[in-house]
Amino acid sequence: MKTQFENITPDANSSFKLLLNPRLSDLFFWHFHPEFELVYIDGANGTRHVGRHTSKYFGSDLVLIGSNIPHLNFDYGVKTDYEKVVLQIHPTFVQQVFENIPELTSIKKLFQLSQYGVAFSGKSKEKVGGIMKKFHQLTPFQQFLEVLHIFQDLAESGEKKLLHDQPVINQFNMKEQNQLRQVYVYIDQHYKHKIGVDEVASLTNLTKAAFCRVFKKASGYTFTDFLNRYRIGQAKKMLLLGSNVSEASFDSGFESLSYFNRIFKRITNENPLAFRNRHLK
Repeated sequence: MKTQFENITPDANSSFKLLLNPRLSDLFFWHFHPEFELVYIDGANGTRHVGRHTSKYFGSDLVLIGSNIPHLNFDYGVKTDYEKVVLQIHPTFVQQVFENIPELTSIKKLFQLSQYGVAFSGKSKEKVGGIMKKFHQLTPFQQFLEVLHIFQDLAESGEKKLLHDQPVINQFNMKEQNQLRQVYVYIDQHYKHKIGVDEVASLTNLTKAAFCRVFKKASGYTFTDFLNRYRIGQAKKMLLLGSNVSEASFDSGFESLSYFNRIFKRITNENPLAFRNRHLK
């Protein structure tokens, strides 16, 4: 899966997009999209990386992410067997339904809070998580009604925590989005080869210093760290497909095997050979 802006199409006969158990644990998938996103993951210990916020979750997690807030896939690096459900809702639906019907005022306020990033705990997390696991079994009309129930429950919940002190609203204008899209696509197409900061900065018509500021603001990482993480994600896929460590190192764009081993260990907390053997076993 490419590291880029997601272009999300609703499911057939539905106003929503439901992703059931998307397996991205071996990918560093830093992305953002206009859709609001409710993420539930169960059976895992991992990291929430939403906007500028980073924290750990244990056992399970339920988070509502606002429109265009950059975030990392919640199962990145997870090694246990887990269940994950992602519900994505287009801003147009939120505007037409939740913002225009008086009976749904509390849900409207919840979606305003989503621009902070909202994590839920306790019984609220358990109840909504259980519903989301069975969501795919419902008809489109039943799903529509259940979405109303889910967000009404979350709006009334006293078990929610904001992930930012200030809303992360329209962090990127259209020009910046296009610039970042160019960079993400370029990384995906050229990660096997040497990529310099000057090279990608020229794609955006920014100076090197300005590009580094914009990229760090968008991803939370320096360009070099982001590129390394992306390459490690590709190397992990190669190792799982049977490549040896040396092949995975050079085919994912690392020019030095020792540097690859060091970065792999820093990012994943294990060396490449141990990772390969553990999974292939």
